[in-house]
Amino acid sequence: MKAPVISSWFGKTQIEAPADIESAALRSDRFRLEREGDWRRLEEILKRMERGGLRRVSDEDLLALPTLYRTAASSLSVARETSLDASTLRYLESLVQRAWFQVYGPRQGFGGWLRSFLFGGWSRAVREISLEICIALAVMVAGTVVGWLLVVQDREWYFRLVPTQFLDTRVPGASREVLQESLAVEQDASGLSVFAASLFSNNAGVAILAFALGFAFGIPSLMLLVHNMAVLGAMMWLFAGQGLMVEFAAWLSVHGTTELFAILLSGAAGLHIGRSMAFPGQRSVLTAAAESGRRGAAVMAGVVLMMVVAAILEAFPRQLVGGMEDRFLIGGTMLALWLAYFFAYRPKNIEDTA
Repeated sequence: MKAPVISSWFGKTQIEAPADIESAALRSDRFRLEREGDWRRLEEILKRMERGGLRRVSDEDLLALPTLYRTAASSLSVARETSLDASTLRYLESLVQRAWFQVYGPRQGFGGWLRSFLFGGWSRAVREISLEICIALAVMVAGTVVGWLLVVQDREWYFRLVPTQFLDTRVPGASREVLQESLAVEQDASGLSVFAASLFSNNAGVAILAFALGFAFGIPSLMLLVHNMAVLGAMMWLFAGQGLMVEFAAWLSVHGTTELFAILLSGAAGLHIGRSMAFPGQRSVLTAAAESGRRGAAVMAGVVLMMVVAAILEAFPRQLVGGMEDRFLIGGTMLALWLAYFFAYRPKNIEDTA
């Protein structure tokens, strides 16, 4: 690099910049001046769109937006390759990011997404995995039978299957009165909100795990369903042994129709991903996994809502409503609502209509 030259103009000392630095500065200025008009126009269009949406943008500017975005993106690429000044790079990076969001970003806010999700999107995603739901349901029924048969053969299986938080008085050998007391209502609702939060955390964890394990071709998801339903089978055997099967079913139905349905959907969503990866058809494995993953994610977003409802039902109505008829009424109503929403409610697909 050429060394700086020191000269004197009218008694004042002046330091001349090296030739290569001066050349780079000239290239940067020329590059900016040649394209600055398009950048400024794009920035003005973006400002109007960010303030008021498409209403503030003319048809001419709207048609020019994709071209201006590609021009800015190309300018950013050239600026990075030629190492132009940092301020120009920062400006172009910000401009391209804002333009990308307006050109390719979502066209609806959270409120619009939530409306389309609840009024058709969720139920449609569930219907699209109907085959996996049938398979998961069969596996859950089989898991319940397996749990029952295991404890019939050996009572020690009860302690291996049932989590420790249920091993208070609900153990083999407990009297009818003790087991019936565990199904009784609470005297007040104090502390039930904390109980609801812990139940939601536990149940949501089980559902998310069943979905996540689907990436291993769905086999771990099915195994998790079998294990969780074996717990139910063991507890059913315990209460049936004391003639409390109907009471236990009523006690369970309040939240169980929602919670078990949610676990069924999460297992089916995981199985859907695994089945798509194992049998992608004409698609690549990655493409099949991506498509089924998007569908499964929509199902799981609704499963989390179901778990919230199940936790509230488990902590409040189930603990405060004592009559078997009332408990069956709550559980049966929830089951009917879910079935109607998922399989009878079929609104038009707004996106397809558009």
